[in-house]
Amino acid sequence: MAITASLVKELRERTGAGMMECKKALVETNGDIDGAIELMRKSGAAKADKKAGRIAAEGRISIQINLDKKNAAIVEVNCETDFVGNGDELALFADNVTKRVLNDKPNDLKALSQMAIDKESDATIDDTRRAMVVKIGENIAIRRFQNTVATDFIGSYLHGSRIGVLVSMEGGNGDLAKDIAMHIAASKPVCVSESEVPADLLAKERDIFSSQAKESGKPDNIIEKMVAGRVKKYLAEVTLTGQAFVKDPDITVGQLLEKSNAKVSSFIRFEVGEGIEKQAENFADEVMAQVRGT
Repeated sequence: MAITASLVKELRERTGAGMMECKKALVETNGDIDGAIELMRKSGAAKADKKAGRIAAEGRISIQINLDKKNAAIVEVNCETDFVGNGDELALFADNVTKRVLNDKPNDLKALSQMAIDKESDATIDDTRRAMVVKIGENIAIRRFQNTVATDFIGSYLHGSRIGVLVSMEGGNGDLAKDIAMHIAASKPVCVSESEVPADLLAKERDIFSSQAKESGKPDNIIEKMVAGRVKKYLAEVTLTGQAFVKDPDITVGQLLEKSNAKVSSFIRFEVGEGIEKQAENFADEVMAQVRGT
């Protein structure tokens, strides 16, 4: 059977694959479009599996918040290059995945991957991801997701598509919540307050400070005060309420919240590729410069 241009075009429209790949599949199936689609699906699965081992440290963060602003979801989707990460196709995929996380609250990535990409489609999220891997030629992965709820409302901030923050608020208002979210994006606190600092992390830092102080040769009572002072400074640096507010460094975030009769119950901060070995880029400094200029 002759493989016509119209046949190749129809297969391209149905699969989104390249022209040469469509023509090759049609030749192998003697012009049978359904057979070609099945062949491409099998081939695509193999290609997707082959690319799965490649490092995907770029990508984007997506956030979805429901209408009452009391429930929200955040997702990180990774790819290999910032070109694909900034593309419309990955953005649409990430947003669709985040909507499913918000509405259906899957327990883990495996459960999420088996959900339909949207209500009008029979394709699962993983089917869609694999098809994108074949079409784009890069490894694409959903790295993590999280849901959050708020007593009063949720504030959010996206720095481009690289850093995303959700803040669960009690009291305050939308402007304050956005300011707090921007601060978290820039300053990377570990937790909300001192009581939430992990005990093992605090013990580790205290040991380091103690060893450093002992090298000074000062008496034990002075060393104890030195360590206490350094621990206090450390807690201010890693806790949201202890940090100097980026838009007004003369006050702490805790003081800002108290003045506004508000409280942060929890927060989530995702940064694309954090913890994945890649070329170092300090996006936190970029955010800091931006929010101080607003």
